[in-house]
Amino acid sequence: MSTVRFRTQKIRDVEVFYREAGNVESPTILLLHGFPTSSHMFSTLIPALADSYHVIAPDLPGFGQTKAPKRGSFDYSFDSLADVIGEFIDAIGVTRYTQYIFDYGAPVGLRLAMKHPERVTAIITQNGNAYVEGFSKEWGPWEAYWREPTAERREACHAALTDEAIRFQHEHGAAPGTVSPDGYLLDTYYMHRTEAYEIQLDLILSYRTNVAIYPDFQAYFREYQPPLLAVWGKNDAFFIPPGAEAYARDIPDAEIHLLDAGHFALETHSQEIATMIRDFLSRRISN
Repeated sequence: MSTVRFRTQKIRDVEVFYREAGNVESPTILLLHGFPTSSHMFSTLIPALADSYHVIAPDLPGFGQTKAPKRGSFDYSFDSLADVIGEFIDAIGVTRYTQYIFDYGAPVGLRLAMKHPERVTAIITQNGNAYVEGFSKEWGPWEAYWREPTAERREACHAALTDEAIRFQHEHGAAPGTVSPDGYLLDTYYMHRTEAYEIQLDLILSYRTNVAIYPDFQAYFREYQPPLLAVWGKNDAFFIPPGAEAYARDIPDAEIHLLDAGHFALETHSQEIATMIRDFLSRRISN
C-alpha cells in the first residue's frame, strides 16, 4: 500500500492543500471533490489506486484545508476555482492526467479540459454532471436563486448547508448503517467556520455559470471524444441517472455504470469503483 502524503502548494494568495500518493512516474489521476466535502472523500480510493497510478487530490478554495482569502478579496466562483486548480497542476509539474470529477469537481475539471484538451487522457465521472437532464427537482431553490438572486432567495438556499442537509447528502440512497459518520461530521465542522456559509452561497449562485456553458462542455466531448467512464450512484437525490446516460449522446463509446448507491457512492462502493477504474484505464489509455 502506497503512503499518502499531505502537502501544500502556494498559488498566488491561495495555499492549496492536497493529498498525493504513488510513483510520480506513473500515469496521474487528478481527483476533484465536490460540495460540501473535500479531498478526504477520497481517503479509501487513493490507496486503492496508488500502487499503479500517481494520485493527486486537492481541496478546492473554500473547502477542507485549503487556505484562501476572505470574501471580497477572492472571487468565490467556478471560474476562479478552475483557475487556481489549473495553476496548481502547473506548479506541481503535472502535464497529462486522467480526471476524476465529482459534483462541483465536474465544472472545475471540465473547464480545465476545454482549456487544455491535450492534457486529459480520460475522464471518470462519479455523479459529476454536465447535462440539464441530470438535475432532480431538489434543485428548485437554487434554480430560483439563479433566475432572481434576491436576499430572500439566497436565504432559502441556506437550507442546503445545514448539518441535517449535509448528513442527508451522505446517507440518502445508501443502505442503512453502511455510511460512516466520519465524512458528514467533518463536512459539518468545515461548514461552521467563519464565512463558510456565505462562501458556499456565493458558489451556489455561481453554479448558474456552469449550466450556461454545458453546451461548451458537450461540444468538447463531441470534438475530442475523451475516453469516459461514468460510475454513478443511481439513488442520488440531486444528480439523477439521465445525467450519466446523457454522456453517451456525445461520446458514443462512453462506459456507464449505475450503482446501487447515493450521491457519495465512494462511501459504500469504493472498492468496486476502484476495480472499474483500473479495468477502464488499462483498456482505454496508454502509459
